[in-house]
Formats: sequence, C-alpha cells, structure tokens
Amino acid sequence: MSQHSEFGSQKPEESSQKERVLSPSFLTPDSSPLTLHPLLLPHHFARFILRQAGEASDVLRICASLLCVAVENGHICLNLAELAGREVVFEKEKITLPKIAELKQILLEKKVVGTPGEFCPLILDEQGRLYLHRYWQYERQLSDIILEKSSMTCPLPDGETLCRDLDRLFPDVPSSEPDWQKTAALAALWKKFVMISGGPGVGKTSTVIKILALLLMRERRGALRIALAAPTGKAAMRLAESIRQMKEKLACPEEVKSRIPEEIFTLHRLLGGVAGSTRFRHSAKNPLGYDVVMVDEASMVSLPLMFRLAVALKKEARLILIGDRHQLASVEAGAVLGDLCGGGRREIYSQKFQELCSTYAGGPQPVATSFERPGPLTDALIILSKNYRFSEKSGIAAAAKAVNEGKGKDALAICQSQSFADMVWKDMSGLASLNKALTQASLKGYQPYLTVANPEEALKLFESFRILCAVRQGPYGVTGLNEQIEKILAAQGLISPAERWYRGRPVMITVNDYSLRLFNGDIGLIWPDPTQQGKLFVFFPSSGGIRKIAPARLPAHETVYAMTVHKSQGSEFDRLALILPREDSPVLTRELIYTGLTRAKKQVEIWGKEEIFVNAVLRRIERQSGLQEALWKSSTYS
Repeated sequence: MSQHSEFGSQKPEESSQKERVLSPSFLTPDSSPLTLHPLLLPHHFARFILRQAGEASDVLRICASLLCVAVENGHICLNLAELAGREVVFEKEKITLPKIAELKQILLEKKVVGTPGEFCPLILDEQGRLYLHRYWQYERQLSDIILEKSSMTCPLPDGETLCRDLDRLFPDVPSSEPDWQKTAALAALWKKFVMISGGPGVGKTSTVIKILALLLMRERRGALRIALAAPTGKAAMRLAESIRQMKEKLACPEEVKSRIPEEIFTLHRLLGGVAGSTRFRHSAKNPLGYDVVMVDEASMVSLPLMFRLAVALKKEARLILIGDRHQLASVEAGAVLGDLCGGGRREIYSQKFQELCSTYAGGPQPVATSFERPGPLTDALIILSKNYRFSEKSGIAAAAKAVNEGKGKDALAICQSQSFADMVWKDMSGLASLNKALTQASLKGYQPYLTVANPEEALKLFESFRILCAVRQGPYGVTGLNEQIEKILAAQGLISPAERWYRGRPVMITVNDYSLRLFNGDIGLIWPDPTQQGKLFVFFPSSGGIRKIAPARLPAHETVYAMTVHKSQGSEFDRLALILPREDSPVLTRELIYTGLTRAKKQVEIWGKEEIFVNAVLRRIERQSGLQEALWKSSTYS
C-alpha cells in the first residue's frame, strides 16, 4: 500500500496502546486501532473492487474489506459513522480514516460506489451505510413489499358470525388484560401482513392454527390455498406435530379441521431450491400459488431468504410471520424479524383497529401507543405475553425475563436461587469440575435412549435432553465436548465408538440435500434395523413416525451429543445444560443466553463463571441494516 493516500496517511509509530484485532464482534465503540488482517475473502474482494474502480485508493480498499467482513459477521451493511476517524492497521501501516463527511465524499467519487437507485457494485446511502448492491436491493425490495402488504386490508364478515367464531375458538378468560391471541387473530383476518411474536409457552402455534381455522371458515366454498413453512427441517417437524395434536381440539367443524394442512415445508423446499445453486424455481416471474403463507420460527430467517420469499408471493397473498423477536437472529446476514418488529418497540394500534377489537373481540382493548403519525405497520405487530407453559414459580421464565431486560445480576441471582426447581447453577472452576459435571449429566441424560431396543423410542428419549454450547472449539465447545461425552459413554459400555458408524451415535445434518429430503439441522440416530438382521441405518423422525437412510448416503454431518445454541433454535428439550466458556467472548450475548434458556421446558442447568454470565447478559447483538428505518420511519412517536 502506498504511504500517501488521498487523505494523507502516515507510517505507524511505535505505540504501547493495545490494538483491536478485528473479530466476530466487528467494529467496537472504543477508539483503539482496528487491525485488518489480510483475510482471504475480504482481501480478494477489495482487490476486485479496486480493479473495477481502475485506481488505487486506500479508503476504498479498507472500506471494501470491512464491508466484506461485516457481511460475514451477519451485518447487512457497513456503518461508516462507526468507522470514520478510526485508526486502521492495514498491511503494517497505521492509517487514520477521515471524518464521515470526507469519507463519504471520497467513496462517492469512485465509479464503483453509487447512491440508492444506481447500478454500482457498492451503494452508499444518505445515512452513511455502505452496502453490497445485492444486499441493498434485498433490503429495499423487501421493505417495499412488506409496506405494500401492510397497507392492504381485507373486508371482515358480518359482526355476528365473526363474533361467534372468535368466541368459540377463543373462550373468554376473565382478565384485566386484552386477549392478545384473539387480537392477533383479528389482525390476521384484517391485514395482509401480520407478525405474531412472543416467547415459548405463550400460545403462538395455538393462535396460528385458530387463525387458519377462521380463514377456512370464511372460505368454505372457495379453494383457499395455505402453505405452512419453517426455516429448518427440525422446526418444520415440531410445527407439524403441534398442528396434528392441536387441531383435533379445535372448536370448529370437522370439514374445516380436515383442510388445515399438516405438511410443513422448509422455506427452501417451498421456494423450490435448485440443488447446487442459490436459485429457486419460484420468484416474481413464477410466484407461489398460495393465498396464505405462514412462516414459523421467523427469527431464524436471513435477509436473502426472506427477500426470496417475499418476491415469490402473489400480490394478494397473506403473509403471517411467527417467532420470538428476542431470540438469536439468523446465522447468515440480517436480523430480519427484529427489524420487522421495530427493534423491540411497543406495538402501535390505530383507532380503527381498536374499534374493530371492541366490535368483534369484546373485553379489554389494546391501548395505542401515543404517536403523531401512524405508519403502514400500524396494527401489524402483536406481542403475546401471557405464558401458559411456565407458572409464576418458574425460574426459567423469571431468568428469561431478567435476561431480556439486560439485568445480568438479577438473572444470575435467579439462576443461583434455591427457590426454583427448574433452574440450576453450576460454577465451573476449571476442567476438573467440567468433567465431573459432564459425566453426571451425560449418563443421566443419554443412558435412557441407549438402553432401549426400538429406534423410534430411542429418538424420543434422545430429544428429551441436550447439552448446549456457546462456542464450537475448545474444551467448553461442541467439538471438545462431543469427544469427551463419547469417552464417558464408552467407558460405561453404552456405546462402541471404535467404528465411525456405531449404534446410538447421534448425527446432525449440516447441509441441505433435497434428493434425500434432509436439511441442515436435521438430527437422526444410527441404529440397527430389526427387520434387516440388525443392519445399521440412520433413523430420522418423520411425519407420523420415522424413516431410515443408509449411513453411506448421508450428506455432510457431525456427531451431536452437544450442539451450539444457534443450532438448537427451533428445538425444545425437557432438560438441558447450557455450558459457557471460561473466557469472555463476543459471541456471548443476551440473545444467546435467552435462546439457550428457553429451549428447555422443564429444567435448565447453566454451567459457567458468574462474571462471564453477567457480561453476556449485558452484551446485545446489534446488526447493522437500514431495514428497520425503512419500515418504521413513517411512524413517529410523540
């Protein structure tokens, strides 16, 4: 790199100041220098951009590299305001970037950088956000589609019929609070786009099934086409099982129950993913033929995938998103559900919607947040808060609430309290205490499934317990723990891991394989097939039972006694152990702790150090994007 850039960089001087190494935490708010290492992809991407620009530019090279790293770390764009004025150590030179106005001006002078609406490799908007063109396009088109659908309302049936159907499906429960499930149903009938958010146990799935029943009752003579989808195969199976169990209890005609679909698509299968490609068969030119599309576990959906879904919908189709806005975002780029929900803001209800609630739902009505201008997303966000799973004495519920509020010490006190039977804290003072706790937990959690004969029963028992990790590597990570658990179980004669394929080995698929209908996150067990002289197969849960696949046919996979919290999304376990590393890390966040806690239905054990836990609760994931602003800027609070 030249010693003299267009903003007068200097050779670095010796300094005792600790340099900040670029890491998954990405840009930090402090003023310490950023050390930009010549990482393979960012390095080559920056060189490509410079070739396209036809000139050497330190500013462009650094910003292109950092933009690439930003996307790799889940951001949609690079916020130049956080970069302006910072020192960057780049190829052994220390360069001070200019202030934001000059930084923007330098970039906009390059032919590879354009403003919104221009066709350039990089897009720089007025707020100083630098995008890859396709990510700017994803964000802009998705926001346009969502805003258009949000502005569309549907005529409601006559008051007497709808009141009767709502009361039948949502029996009145005396309360001083509105019936948010009934409110969500009414919103979904009235609006073309609705988001229903809430933690585990608040009745999201139950509400959705009742919404589908209401829609089908309205269209008894029509052919209403409904598609239910989830991001992963695991989440799809859970939703399918819930629907089968719940719909039989619905207070509606049998003919309506029979039309509620039980087949749940993964989003990739719904869109018609083309093997070996990022393309899909369904798009704006070949839209999906459904009138209603509902997506469960929407927090796991990345921006590119949500964009692909939105553009593939018919203009008149309803879109209903279900999820927990406090959960971890997608492992890929974007935090779409969080942005769609307004980043944690309160719901906005119009006077018109409150009148509809009064007419059709009865009881206490939702109270509108005070605002000057309602926007298109008014009435589109419903938060379910009443918990039907956890009692007031639940430590899991209390800890999750404290974590969401960023109260690290309060959450720790709840975890360590002896008052909650469903919450256990284990202080990890070192590897000796880890191995002791791991031995006890592994035998208690995994011995039951390994001592049964039937693969279907083994799968059910295996899914009742799991060990969750925050990191992949090291003795406290997935890799080290899976190896250690194998040794523990082998020492007790429960498994024989000398061979790669051994009875009882749990495997998790790590890529999508459309031909085998196996998807990233699917979990199966290697087990002898009693119908084929004990030959080993991999058994996977399936609709209404199990299915088997020869081990040699499996796509990429890994052993999964322990799994990351990210991979556990869309799953639930009766009991789990959440293991935190001994050293602090940027990946330890409030969202990760909350997601890990709420995977459990009956009991959680947290293994870690107090200060690591508290620091994690104080650290939030903040992914850079312009989606939230594009969606909510027209709604101004007073």
